[in-house]
Amino acid sequence: MTRLCQTEGLTEDQSEILKAVRVFVDEQIIPVAQELEHSDTYPQEIIDGLKELGVFGLTIPEEFGGLGESLLTYALVVEEIARGWMSVSGVINTHFIVAYLLMQHGTDEQKQKYLPRMATGEVRGAFSMSEPGLGSDVSAVSTKATKQDDGSYSITGQKMWLTNGATSTLVALLVKTDEGAESVYKNMTTFLVEKEAGFGETAQGVTVPGKIDKMGYKGVETTELILEGHQISADQILGGEPGKGFFQMMDGVEVGRVNVAARACGLAWRGFELGVAYAQQRKTFGKVIADHQAVLFRIAEMATKVEVAHNMMVRAARLKDTGQRMDVEAGMAKMVASEYANEVVEDSFRIHGGYGYSKEYEIERLMREVKFMLIGEGTSDIQKMIIGRSLLKEYKLK
Repeated sequence: MTRLCQTEGLTEDQSEILKAVRVFVDEQIIPVAQELEHSDTYPQEIIDGLKELGVFGLTIPEEFGGLGESLLTYALVVEEIARGWMSVSGVINTHFIVAYLLMQHGTDEQKQKYLPRMATGEVRGAFSMSEPGLGSDVSAVSTKATKQDDGSYSITGQKMWLTNGATSTLVALLVKTDEGAESVYKNMTTFLVEKEAGFGETAQGVTVPGKIDKMGYKGVETTELILEGHQISADQILGGEPGKGFFQMMDGVEVGRVNVAARACGLAWRGFELGVAYAQQRKTFGKVIADHQAVLFRIAEMATKVEVAHNMMVRAARLKDTGQRMDVEAGMAKMVASEYANEVVEDSFRIHGGYGYSKEYEIERLMREVKFMLIGEGTSDIQKMIIGRSLLKEYKLK
């Protein structure tokens, strides 16, 4: 089937990377995704293949052993992978955000210490802001780092919803400190917490209790993280200076929203593929259902939504690559892509009829997976608040 969402203006390297990933998705991910998802099995062979393709170091500069590609390239790769199985794109998402934070805010020593091993996938990153009592309200963070007499810190608290919580070995952790300005947003600090992969006590005072059982997003583990007097040196403060954590994390969330938009685009694209294929196979009243006007119109609307979401995602990624602020564009892309993905997948589900409710059909999995896109990296309501407040500042009456 002809691919939707052709992106113009790509370099030869970008096109070759996307071609290689697309082949990998078609040959190595789609054929096994159903079985692995239903058994909630971690896709180790797939992850090993992505390491060989260089995906873990896609955006890391060449001087650190990466490919030095742009956010746009990464987003397009994520879209391809999510088309095959959204959970796999989740495995690399938080790793990418931690690498981005190090590249943008890390000290030279931190970059040298972690980026070369992150590029190969030897060090795997996780990103942690949420807690049991908070999601989008980052100001309510209660996990606290207390400075000790020797200059080190002791961290105590409970974190929630860590993607790659068990397989990660480096966690970018947002905590409250006693340092910084009076504003709550200026007394947060990001620490780089090292731990072993696995469950249980993975470092002194750091415990990963177990997997959280989820409706979808299977295969990749989502966990809590409990810290009880974890001792950490000041050298592990991202950027070396306390009080910068909120702004660092918001920078990471901004690119994370482009990432979630890309994942939603991949899900929408796959939903369209499945729907349009089934509509040309299933017959009712003596003809394939694609020949019925109601289904034909549905297919047209699905394809249009896939294209619109893709183009908004690409625009946000391109803006970020130029160094421009793009919180509005990222919010718009995330909101539109997630909502349209939900609509496209549901339309495909409707086209499948009763068979769409069967676990034998891929669309059933997509119906469960796409719901996560509506809440990941901030709900649509949160995006509307960000977008609306920014627009009021720009168009403020004088």
